[in-house]
Amino acid sequence: MNANYNNQFEEQFREFALETDKEDLLAILRIRFGEVPPNAKAFIMKMSDATSLERLILVASNVPDWKSFLNELQESVNAFRIAGEQYRPV
Repeated sequence: MNANYNNQFEEQFREFALETDKEDLLAILRIRFGEVPPNAKAFIMKMSDATSLERLILVASNVPDWKSFLNELQESVNAFRIAGEQYRPV
């Protein structure tokens, strides 16, 4: 029973962390680029991979414009690192 409780707790924690990452990403996007379009917001809210979300938080913090972020959002499933001139923080 204790192992089952621990598994449930860990799952709830992962879900909470995932939702927090989504909210953090949307907040960064609003601060940097203004209102997030509904289709981009819906795509982000459906994401279930924590690693991709964490990567997109870094991307959102460093790309120079919304278009660059959208390109990365479309590649979020296949991308695994952030490299290039477009990621120089301002």
